[in-house]
Amino acid sequence: MLSLGQGEARVNVLRGVSLAVMPGETVALLGPSGSGKSSLLAVLAGLERAGSGSLTVAGQDFMGLSEDALAAARRGRIGVVLQAFHLLPTMTALENVATPLELAGVRDAAPAARAALEAVGLAHRMGHYPAQLSGGEQQRVAIARALAPRPALVFADEPTGNLDHANGEAVAELLFAQVAEAGATLLMVTHDEALAARCGRIVRLEDGRIIADGAA
Repeated sequence: MLSLGQGEARVNVLRGVSLAVMPGETVALLGPSGSGKSSLLAVLAGLERAGSGSLTVAGQDFMGLSEDALAAARRGRIGVVLQAFHLLPTMTALENVATPLELAGVRDAAPAARAALEAVGLAHRMGHYPAQLSGGEQQRVAIARALAPRPALVFADEPTGNLDHANGEAVAELLFAQVAEAGATLLMVTHDEALAARCGRIVRLEDGRIIADGAA
């Protein structure tokens, strides 16, 4: 269970959720705003703490780890792509991708970052700052940053939500292609039925509960 707020203002965001995901699956968490899908993704990624229950990710008990241990468990193993790109404005595209690799102890982080940016079609924009990039380009940098360490798990929360239709389509194509190339597991939050249908499995949420779970 995940609750927010205190006392009378306390709200149960997730209730009785049970979910198992196999390696290599692509899973869409689908539902209306307020259904709990982003909260579920945050719990699965170890970004939020559930008040009860159990959570095992890649063989590790996320419920029993400290914040520092959670950060270490995510590093290099879990990539996160958010609707808000969260790029560091004072760093170039190359630095935004290379810095997390350096923090994870990756040798030759700069070449790895360059390769990741080339893979998302930004070889000509590596020296540009986020403010000099379009929304679609910023999301491409975010995808490169998430996938450069070759994580086994990729969590994406409305990855096309801030983009127009054309850019959204391009970013979706890129995300699925990159995940497939890496052989990673993808869990993606969306309210877009068409985008969800591109996943192998759709988990539907409503009022903090899973109401349906099956093949797309």
